[in-house]
Amino acid sequence: MTVWDERAPSYVESDAHREGADLDQLVAWSAGAKTALDVATGGGHVARRLREAGLEVVTCDPSPGMRPDVICRAEDLPFADHSFDLVTCRVAAHHFEDVRRAVAEMGRVAASRVLLVDTVNMGEQVEEAEKLRDPAHVRNYDEAEWRSFIAEAELSATEVRLFEQAFDVAAWLQRTGCEGTDAERALALLGGRARDGRLTLDRIAIRAEKD
Repeated sequence: MTVWDERAPSYVESDAHREGADLDQLVAWSAGAKTALDVATGGGHVARRLREAGLEVVTCDPSPGMRPDVICRAEDLPFADHSFDLVTCRVAAHHFEDVRRAVAEMGRVAASRVLLVDTVNMGEQVEEAEKLRDPAHVRNYDEAEWRSFIAEAELSATEVRLFEQAFDVAAWLQRTGCEGTDAERALALLGGRARDGRLTLDRIAIRAEKD
């Protein structure tokens, strides 16, 4: 069992993942599509909302514990070119080993658009806190970096929005087993973003179209 398999139930229940204005935005941007691939589906919250909106959704994730339809890495999607009207990926890319390749793969299998959401880079202190809290964290990226990844994948960023997402900080730490001095140091690094039992992080949402 991998660490992600162990974490699966907590991602299903996570208040940081199961709702948010960014999730609502992804659903709004999916209008007109009939089929979708949800990459690194995790707790399946995007897939659930898209299915509720009437889309046929295939999920994929490298962790069997997340119960995806297809087990695979974002960097190696086992689907033909243009297989889905749209491809989504929400709050997962900061774990990818090769985010450029992952975005290129999403662009390859999408027929019309790719919808991306992730925590935006908020500076080195927050990055250090993220890695203390979760050693599987690779990096958050800023808007310029995301635009670069999208352009390299021969996509065009047609809309970019920023959101604040507030959630329970204790659950955020517990989800990855961060406790003791590591948890104390992470909270100190987060500064005013962690207050009154809540943590507020910034997310970037991007609608990218096929050229």
